[in-house]
Amino acid sequence: MTNDSVNKEEFFGHPKALFILFFTEMWERFSFYGMKALLIFYLTRYHLFTDVSGNLLIGSYAALVYAVPVIGGFIADRYLGFRKAIVFGGIMLVLGHLGMAYEGNAATQSVTGEITRDDVALQVFYFSLSLIIVGVGFLKANISSLVGELYQVGDKRRDSGFTLFYMGINLGSFLATLICVWLGEKYGWSYGFGAAGVGMFFGLLTFISGRKLLKGKGESKVPELLEKKSFGIKNEWLIYALSVLSALVFWQMVQRHEVVSYSLMIAGAASFIYIVYYSITQLDKKAREQLMALTILIIFTVIFWALFEQAYTSLNLFADRILDRTIFDHTVSAGQFLSFNALFIILLAPVFAWLWVKLGKYNPNTAVKFSMALLLVGLGFGSLVLGISLSGLGKVAMIWLILTYFLHTCGELCLSPVGLSAVTKLSPAKIVGFMMGVWFLATASSEFIASILANIASVDTSNGTAPDLNLAKQSYLVLFEYLFYTGIGFGIVLFALSPIIKKLMHGVDKELNN
Repeated sequence: MTNDSVNKEEFFGHPKALFILFFTEMWERFSFYGMKALLIFYLTRYHLFTDVSGNLLIGSYAALVYAVPVIGGFIADRYLGFRKAIVFGGIMLVLGHLGMAYEGNAATQSVTGEITRDDVALQVFYFSLSLIIVGVGFLKANISSLVGELYQVGDKRRDSGFTLFYMGINLGSFLATLICVWLGEKYGWSYGFGAAGVGMFFGLLTFISGRKLLKGKGESKVPELLEKKSFGIKNEWLIYALSVLSALVFWQMVQRHEVVSYSLMIAGAASFIYIVYYSITQLDKKAREQLMALTILIIFTVIFWALFEQAYTSLNLFADRILDRTIFDHTVSAGQFLSFNALFIILLAPVFAWLWVKLGKYNPNTAVKFSMALLLVGLGFGSLVLGISLSGLGKVAMIWLILTYFLHTCGELCLSPVGLSAVTKLSPAKIVGFMMGVWFLATASSEFIASILANIASVDTSNGTAPDLNLAKQSYLVLFEYLFYTGIGFGIVLFALSPIIKKLMHGVDKELNN
């Protein structure tokens, strides 16, 4: 193949298909984060949920969103292939987001405190969430896997390709938290949620229109099996039908927090038992210790994400109720502060990538980077503790929340990029897929734990508003102090354990840092 023909198939030195996946993921994340940014306000202001019930609902939803991709990835890998799984997931997401645009009637609160809600609208809302759960399950992990398929083994462009793809994720998040929140708060919830749905529609359209550029990548490995019939139905359509029916299960689960909690505990315990069993019966000393190191790191990621994911519950409500959001006579919407995380990632990711290389032999090992992440997420809450303490009887200055998102983003960049790489390199070859599932399961668990932690700062509300500023400030102060000490404490513990973990990794840590 000539250089001219290669150049025609590439764009800025990468396969053209990468940019199709970039814009698909950008729009998918636009829809996901746009909806998520509005969720706690929609529940507490429009349907008059208490802080506790709103936080738990978001925790259940977010936990399922991170758990189901394990199943969606398995189905794509074994049967559908990445491309068909992504298209199906995109369709489910469009339907789910558009369903969210149906508001129904706002809840009302009587003089005696009794709340009347539109139960039909709420059931439509719950079912829409279940469609989104199924959609993310089929799209989230598989589109990342498809990016990997664009590059051959050993292709030096792979890392920069994933970096570009990661920028698409954060660009979508940044735009969503500005646009969808603005539409939702200024014109009505249906406009904010509807915009998220329109964004996902553009993402799906982008992906379908770019099929030719994929050049056969991401297709099913067993097309003949999909064509065969079971119970008189083609297996491919049977998979789709069963997946749609699974939304009925998630429809009920998202309303029953205790079911999600028990499911996560059972899955977590079973996974841990299997890891121990596999280590003892199948692995030599070196592989066993590497798997042990990975398991310890995964446990600490649960703590990090449980603190970090306060963004969509307690930090969002804090911004709404406690923060002075006025700048130059303009009031910033509370949910728009979430955009700082994506903005800081876009600005700081290249800096951190350069820094780790520049440090050379002084580049911290993986366990130390994880401990730095915990310390930084703890310090982020320390910023809010200081901000509340300095605010007197008035509202808290917005700079303290912006500083929190800066510190949390620095923590994320210390942990997230190297985490998935650690899973692939520390896991025994035969259970890499299983350990990747455990990684996502840990993230799902942290989402649920985050909602429970957020309830420490739950405030009694009347018609969706917190009546007493200083009482509310004290509630958030208690939560943020607790999270500050939690992050700092576990960060110190992991730092102390880092030499042991490094030894258990048997040199893999050098590969991760290169």
